[in-house]
Amino acid sequence: MEVSVINNILRVLDGAGNRTVTVFGDYCLDKYLYIDPARDEASVETGLTAYQVDRMNLYPGVGGTITNNLRSLGVRVQCVGLVGDDGEGYDLLKKLKQIGADTNLMVQSENIPTNTYMKPMRKSDVGTFSEMNRLDIRSFVETSQELEDRLIANLKKALGVSQGIVIIEQYLQRNYSAVTDRIRDELAELATRFPEKFFYIDSRGFAACYRNVMIKCNQFELPGIAKEEDVEDEKSLSDRAKKLLVANNARAVVVTIGEKGAFVFERDIRTRIPAFLVEGPIDIVGAGDATNAGVILGLTLGLTLPEAVLLGGCISSITIQQIGVTGTATIEQVKQRLSLVSDITIQSESL
Repeated sequence: MEVSVINNILRVLDGAGNRTVTVFGDYCLDKYLYIDPARDEASVETGLTAYQVDRMNLYPGVGGTITNNLRSLGVRVQCVGLVGDDGEGYDLLKKLKQIGADTNLMVQSENIPTNTYMKPMRKSDVGTFSEMNRLDIRSFVETSQELEDRLIANLKKALGVSQGIVIIEQYLQRNYSAVTDRIRDELAELATRFPEKFFYIDSRGFAACYRNVMIKCNQFELPGIAKEEDVEDEKSLSDRAKKLLVANNARAVVVTIGEKGAFVFERDIRTRIPAFLVEGPIDIVGAGDATNAGVILGLTLGLTLPEAVLLGGCISSITIQQIGVTGTATIEQVKQRLSLVSDITIQSESL
């Protein structure tokens, strides 16, 4: 066991409440609609079955999930993203405020919808619920210059009080949401102007478009890796990550590889970060967001990037054991899990 690594993490965790992180980018409302077939009715107008919703559960999603994880760890959070002037926007802001996040810098507009994942959940004969076809609400027009101006202005305000920033880019349509080409250019400039602050990006489809920042993606999202390729090939992953590191003048590249942990690429060094062993049933929804929360927290607490990624993996290992919900972890839970570690090592080697 690398006792010094575990001790380093344990030593700084109590400082989480003194840290402020900005979560910038895509936010959405996760809206679960629970349907009991026993209440089905025939629509008078269409003759089709009208599903009756027994109850609803609402959660802040995407950037909201990272925010929720950070707040559970005691971190102060500045939210900067887009929200519509609609009912879903009202609900999203309400949920973010309820978990203690600062939403004063969210950009609200009547010209856009609030990103929403509406998830009908139908009850089975044995009482369990299964998700039906999801209904998505999001913008299908390019983000206006006026909204970009407001996002940039609010981002700069948030940076003034934050030690780190997580940029989360969820959607694959270019320039349709909070993170546009212009926003990426601005982020590259800000990262250069504020080298003491941590800029950590998680992008599903545009990791190769960022410069001067820390880039995180999973093995399938790594630019140049196709799903049909052998993503188990460590050499291929390393070659792609190194190319991204150099071509984008990235501060670092983090590649998560599921249950096998992660790789961290910094300059000419590759570090393997093992995963935490988890037994029993798991639910991986939100695992990446939990990891992101741990990484940015660790960085702002003074940990090295490999140590911070290990912390992120620890937090994720706790959240995936919470079945049927997007889990969170507390500092005390993290301490308890770390105190049980007996065989984790961090290995670095030259690329």
